[in-house]
Amino acid sequence: MRRQVLPVLSWVLVALVLRAAVVEPRWIPSGSMLPTLELQDRVLVEKLRPRLQRSLAIGTVVVFRPPQALLDAGYDPNAALIKRVVAGPGDVVEVREGVLWRNGQPTQRDWAAEPMTYTFGPVTVPAGDLLVLGDNRNASLDSHLWGPLPQTNVLGTAIWRYWPPAHFGPIGSDGGRTVPGAIRELG
Repeated sequence: MRRQVLPVLSWVLVALVLRAAVVEPRWIPSGSMLPTLELQDRVLVEKLRPRLQRSLAIGTVVVFRPPQALLDAGYDPNAALIKRVVAGPGDVVEVREGVLWRNGQPTQRDWAAEPMTYTFGPVTVPAGDLLVLGDNRNASLDSHLWGPLPQTNVLGTAIWRYWPPAHFGPIGSDGGRTVPGAIRELG
């Protein structure tokens, strides 16, 4: 009996350590990342990069704890939000005439589902912070409302969609689903 239980306990321990420190499953509760991530999609979140203090590239989809402004407004401190990094420390960002501008230039690709119907900035992203926006910009509670996100709030990066099966695959900074032979362009 002991010979059968020990391997099972070992695998359970490995699974718990992986979930706590390396990768964690999450589900998408809102439409703020449409069309890239849809309601009820299930994704895997890699948790090593923030712990190792690796830089997060523009276009990376991050999962994070609510910033102080949301906590002050009564947001659940245990909630996790998901948005896309659109600017890093030192970048000057603004939204005008429906276009995202970074460092005085319109972005080549801003991942937006549609042109933005608001203005924002210009804002210089402070050292140690990121500017994050939902891909569904006009229906997203994000940095254009509450400001830059401290990098210390980042829990991980969304790397893989595993549900639904029709959308199975990596979540890249290209904003689309990688499909053999083609990349789906969004926004």
